Amino acid sequence: MIENKNTYTITEEISIVAETSKNRYGQYFTPEIIANFMVNLANINSNSDILESSSGKGIFLELLTRKEYNNLYAYELDITLIPNKFKEIVKNESFVSAKIDKKFDLIIGNPPYIRWKNLETELKQELATNHLWNKHFNSLCDYSYIFILKSIEHLKENGELIFITPEYWLNTTHSQTLRNYMLQNGYFEEIYHFNETPIFDNVTVSIIIFKFIKSKNKKPFLSLTKYYSNKKLTSSILQDLQKKKETEFAEYIEISQFKENENWLLTSNDIKKEMLYFENKCKVNGGSEQTLFSTEVKHVTIGDICDIGNGLVSGLDKAFQLNGEVLTEKEKEYQLNVIKAKDLKPFYYENITNYIYLNEIEEEQELINKFPNYYNKLFSFKDKLEKRYQYNKQIPYWKWVFLRNLNLFKSEKERIFVPCKERISNKNYFRFAFARTNLFPTQDVTAIFKKVNTKESIFYILSFLNNYRVFQWLLHNGIVKGNIVEFSERPIASIPFRKIDWNNKNEIEIHDKIVEYTKEYIQTKSDELLKQIDKLFNKLVGIII
Repeated sequence: MIENKNTYTITEEISIVAETSKNRYGQYFTPEIIANFMVNLANINSNSDILESSSGKGIFLELLTRKEYNNLYAYELDITLIPNKFKEIVKNESFVSAKIDKKFDLIIGNPPYIRWKNLETELKQELATNHLWNKHFNSLCDYSYIFILKSIEHLKENGELIFITPEYWLNTTHSQTLRNYMLQNGYFEEIYHFNETPIFDNVTVSIIIFKFIKSKNKKPFLSLTKYYSNKKLTSSILQDLQKKKETEFAEYIEISQFKENENWLLTSNDIKKEMLYFENKCKVNGGSEQTLFSTEVKHVTIGDICDIGNGLVSGLDKAFQLNGEVLTEKEKEYQLNVIKAKDLKPFYYENITNYIYLNEIEEEQELINKFPNYYNKLFSFKDKLEKRYQYNKQIPYWKWVFLRNLNLFKSEKERIFVPCKERISNKNYFRFAFARTNLFPTQDVTAIFKKVNTKESIFYILSFLNNYRVFQWLLHNGIVKGNIVEFSERPIASIPFRKIDWNNKNEIEIHDKIVEYTKEYIQTKSDELLKQIDKLFNKLVGIII
């Protein structure tokens, strides 16, 4: 273990392995081996001007000093983090507001990432008067965005930005301004994607390390390294990745530079072509070719043909779930038949769970008199039920707290259920399941209903959603955090959909066959039927090239 001049170890001073708590300014302290890996990505000399915009406990400064870089500069808002040995280097002020009249050859580090709603009041006030923030961002943006953008502003021509960040800003709508700014001012040289590899303790978000070059001259390709292991990184693994050495769990890809007004996909050009091919097959007849994932894509989506709703929220499921209790006939009338996420399979569900539902009851005495068994069960949970989040209302303990989309769920329409979140580490399918009327979703399930003017059968829609093309599209273009895919209204609504040309007899026949086979599969679970359904979709969508 390496000792510094103040006799404490670097690992004791810096490592988040020993210190897992996050401070109030959104910092997750960078492990030493990761910081060293990032420093080694830089192409600089001993006299290069180097800045760390949020230095935390100083691990990058420590490593740069050890490697005998001379011109170091840093900012850190939290004075309690600044090591004594770097007091002369680190300015105890906010990088966001600092007036900087210098340009740098390298800016490196781990910017703080905090959602606007979680920002300290002082930071919100700071951003409210910051011209860069007001020009490029808004309250839907992450605090880290201003660190990335301002860092680029203060790079020299051909200067390097090397940051470690979560992956999510590569494909969210509210980060598009930042992404466009970056492409207008330079290009990516390297990106390392660590998916769910544990880097920060108690943090499961997918992490990237990127090297960005500020330059008027752009390169057509960037080097993408994808690492899939869920084991902790070692120095030897990181060295192998930097050298592009063939190793287990690693994939090395050269991909085209990203484009403006698009989500940035960390995947091969071939897969991007497949996604574009799929989208084009889902375009309205006569639609012109568009750029992959641009805001101008005119493909039909699930949101065009379906209504989508997230499930009801009880606030304390175990209080409302029934498990074979003896009930009166009156009590049996006040139940919801619920499908839980754990009981969903592709195309079908396995079990129904009964829930107490008394939101029509206004007085506790009526609950006591008419529903004695329900009262006894719910009263035993009263303390916990009264501590539920109340959505700015006063909600009696026997009622569910949030009946979102209840009217939609009470309709006489058949529906499709899918888990709100799906882990895909070890599977290549999602669980879109058919559910009859009078079955309800709770908060772990999202429901899909075909719109009145949609001619396609719900069984056709069901088979389409379970098709491997949709799985692949969502894997690369959905809301994916690590190995978790989210199925809220927006990502489901964005899925491309292949409508039927109702003037085309052949397409109508294919549609009807898919419906027939899908209904039969739900009853028989025959794998041969799935093969026939896939063949029919191949005729409609075309075999992906």
